[in-house]
Amino acid sequence: MLKKTIALGFASLLLASPAWAAPDWSAVDRAIGRAGAEQPGGVHRYSFPRSDLSVTLDGVTIKPSLALGSWAAFQPMGDEAMVMGDLVLTHDEVNPVLSRLLASGFTITALHNHLLRSSPATMYMHIAGHGDPVKLATALRAALAESRTPLAAPSRDSQPPSAVLTKISIAPPPLSAGMARLGN
Repeated sequence: MLKKTIALGFASLLLASPAWAAPDWSAVDRAIGRAGAEQPGGVHRYSFPRSDLSVTLDGVTIKPSLALGSWAAFQPMGDEAMVMGDLVLTHDEVNPVLSRLLASGFTITALHNHLLRSSPATMYMHIAGHGDPVKLATALRAALAESRTPLAAPSRDSQPPSAVLTKISIAPPPLSAGMARLGN
């Protein structure tokens, strides 16, 4: 019986997965210069709305919460983290930010435009990185410092709609009447 118990004990040790500590999000917050928002699945998300830009598209002013929201999301992976994000940059900011990110080990997965004919023109840089979350956050902050992205914590009004949940109450009868059809 003792041999069986010892054998089961060793087997459970061999099959057990290693216990990794969750990232110290407060240290990541300090490195990036603001508090992140906890998301489902252990993701820690940071928003960097481009409230410094006054962008228009065909005469319509674009609010930072609509299409000018840079962000980065950290996902724990063992004792490290993966970060992915989308940075909103002006043309003159692309090369300095890109250079700083590449020098820090980040991968640029895309660089494109969402808003054709906008003034000033904005570009969207998709980023990815893997490693120590504090080092990633420090490198990301240093890269963003190469742009005019506001690094102070955003105001409530400049955050993307997903970061500020507001209950909207719409009465079905007037809505259905306005659409000339009964909704589900």
